Parts: sequence; C-alpha cells; structure tokens
Amino acid sequence: MQDALDHERDDAPTPRQGEVLDVVLELLVEGRDALTMNAVAQRASCSKETLYKWFGDREGLLTATVQWQASKVRAGNFDRQKLDAAALRESLDRFGANWLKVISSRTSIALNRVAVTHAASAKSNLGQIVLANGRFAIGERLKPLLDAAREAGLLDFDDTEAAFRTFFGLVGRDVQIRLLLGDRLDMTDAEIARDAARATQQFFALYGAQKPPASSGTA
Repeated sequence: MQDALDHERDDAPTPRQGEVLDVVLELLVEGRDALTMNAVAQRASCSKETLYKWFGDREGLLTATVQWQASKVRAGNFDRQKLDAAALRESLDRFGANWLKVISSRTSIALNRVAVTHAASAKSNLGQIVLANGRFAIGERLKPLLDAAREAGLLDFDDTEAAFRTFFGLVGRDVQIRLLLGDRLDMTDAEIARDAARATQQFFALYGAQKPPASSGTA
C-alpha cells in the first residue's frame, strides 16, 4: 500500500488559477499588503468576476494563495508495507529540504510578514489562514509517515504531534525568524540539503527505535 505525503487535492488550482495565485504572491513581495481584487485582476489580466467565481471573496483568494504556497512542501510517496530506515530517512530528508527551500523564498517571507502584521492589528484573518493552511496543514501531511514509521518499529514516540513539532524545530531552527527580521541568509541548495540531513539525523537520535542509518549529508 503506497501512501502519498503530498496529498494532491481534488480541487487543486488549474494552471491558469496557479498563475493568478503567483500574481498575488508577487504583489505581496512588492509590499502590497493592502491587497485588492482590482489589483490582482489588473496584474493577472483577468476580470474581477473571474476572481470571485474562482475564489469567492478576498479571504478566499488569500486562503487559496496560502494553500498554493504550502503545496510546494512535498516529500513524495512511501510504501507502508516496505518502509525501512533508509526509506524513512530519504522521505524526511526530502521533506525537510523542501520545507526549508519554501520558507526561505522571497514569497514565503513576504507572505508571513504580512500575516504577522495583520494578526497584530486584527486587519484580516490572514494570520489564521496561514496557520491553518500552512503550518497545520503541513503537519497533517507528514504525520502519516511518522505514524507508519512507529508501526514499523523504526521510531519510538508517544505523541505524533510532539514528534512532528520536534522534527519541525530541528529543520527550521532559527531560520524563519531571522529571515522575517531581515537577516540576509543566502541558503544554497547544498546548504539546505545538508541542514535537512542533519535535522533528520538528530531526529533519529531522539526518536529512533533502531540504530540510525548513515547520514548522506554532512553532519
């Protein structure tokens, strides 16, 4: 039985809708936090009526945008019946590297900055939208792998959410807060892969029920 960690949604955006959502992210990067349907329609060369038809209101558009950005955090598939330590390591490494690459992108930094500002001022529900469709949704995407690894005797933990939060923290460390505060971290793909591999190795050291497999990255 093969399980998908990506959880492709039946209502995933069409290519054209994806282009529109990328426009929303571009506007946020430019500092257009007071996002209007007019601005999006003009930049995306579509009508406001189309936006309302596809996404509902402005909050629906923002929700779809956050989901679109979060969907880039992927870890592929795993075979629950054949899951071993090497396959688990590969999936965790891939997930960690993918997540680091997404959160260190200019679009994610801009989106999160706006969400924090709106949450502090009660300007909109963007903060809750980002939490529900970003961090929490990503957690639900990875937890099935952790549960499968526990069932296979590869990991030993009592609480899946706590185990996920530990892995999340090991991968992210202080990267996101530094980026949000303006630190100019220039993370190469090689550095991201190394950091993800280190986080996985540390996670195995904390929760591994067996001797962890040799790391493929630099510790």
